Amino acid sequence: MNTKPIKRRQSSVARVGHIAIGGDNPIRVQSMTTTNTNDTDGCIEQAIRIIEAGGELVRLTTQGQREAENMENIRQGLRQRGYQTPLVADVHFNANVADVAACHCEKVRINPGNYVDPARTFKHLDYTDEEYQQELQKIEDRLVPFIHICKQHHCAVRIGVNHGSLSDRIRSRFGETPEGIVESCMEFLRIFRKYDFRDVVISIKSSNTVVMVQSVRLLVKTMDREDMHYPLHLGVTEAGEGEDGRIKSALGIGALLTEGIGDTIRVSLSEAPECEIPVARRLVSLIDECAELRSHAVIKDKTLYLDLQAADMEELQLKAAMTAGALLIDRQATDIIIHSPLLNEEQSQTLADALLQAARIKFTKTEYISCPGCGRTLYDLQSTIARIKTATSHLVGLKIGIMGCIVNGPGEMADADYGYVGAGPGRVSLYRKQECIEKNIPEAEAVDRLLQFIEQDRK
Repeated sequence: MNTKPIKRRQSSVARVGHIAIGGDNPIRVQSMTTTNTNDTDGCIEQAIRIIEAGGELVRLTTQGQREAENMENIRQGLRQRGYQTPLVADVHFNANVADVAACHCEKVRINPGNYVDPARTFKHLDYTDEEYQQELQKIEDRLVPFIHICKQHHCAVRIGVNHGSLSDRIRSRFGETPEGIVESCMEFLRIFRKYDFRDVVISIKSSNTVVMVQSVRLLVKTMDREDMHYPLHLGVTEAGEGEDGRIKSALGIGALLTEGIGDTIRVSLSEAPECEIPVARRLVSLIDECAELRSHAVIKDKTLYLDLQAADMEELQLKAAMTAGALLIDRQATDIIIHSPLLNEEQSQTLADALLQAARIKFTKTEYISCPGCGRTLYDLQSTIARIKTATSHLVGLKIGIMGCIVNGPGEMADADYGYVGAGPGRVSLYRKQECIEKNIPEAEAVDRLLQFIEQDRK
């Protein structure tokens, strides 16, 4: 197939160490370690596996000052072994940690939902316009010292908004909507622009592909209206594992990439982090072909017909998801028929069902919203997911969130019927949507207790 390169949205350039993101630079791929950030050697070894798989940035969680300071040891250890890949510190709940991390790594991710605003309680808060402006001033007052530190140490910033961790303040005024997600981001962007800080990358993520795509599109329009053109990091958070995780990620990320939106991506899989990189690279390699396929797609009576060639089954799944993504999310099509030499009739239907579920059109199996894990994860994620899947895979249409820690846990429960969330070492809290129904259960009992709650409710 003769394909034309799609026109990519023009953005400014953010410098992250020796890597440039945005502008005419290649789309960068990245991942995040799952090791404890105080385990210097473990982090170095896992970072090397990510880098050698093709990762161009490596993110590590920094829960506290100790972890933030240890980023320097990890960075130096990698440099001594000949790896120059930029490191990114992931900060939640403690703005002081962001200040420390900016001294020791090339980029810091901050979350507007918990940088200054207190931990969410899912309560409605009423503000007068004057009171609301006072809250914005608190954010500016706290951001300014951080901006100065970042300038001094040539540290870039990612403003990373998660649908699952919007603050009570934003939720009360805008709801859990694309408008609220975008405003949470813009509040911070306006301050960075005010103080002439340009090495900024933005991400807006959700486990819901429709919300993710709608929010990023709205962000682009909003930034254009305010003459902002920062580079964008794309990802579907808590996408899961295996075929479902790949299809869900490809559908959301691919919908935007094939529209020319996106400067760096992360495919979040509940697997070893180095497994994310080949998938991300494949998505980037398929952009032009999938955009061309979509432009010639046949839709009759809301059914999308795709005739696809691929080297293997994974490529076929990614290609189908990227091609169909925007058409399904925008509801131009609400059903899909796929023809390929790699598929028999049953496999074709299975893939079609997976695409429709990823686009939130039709649920034909249990939906698992599982995080990829990080240094905050408080239990063995992959074995727990396997146990929960074995026990619940027959519950068609049920959505179960499996979260390693509290950062996005309760928030992502809004898109799940039940949640399993790490609460502490060896302890788990269970949720019915956003309501915590049992706290701090011993991990050994938690899966059985979750199943008991589900069965009780179904009766």
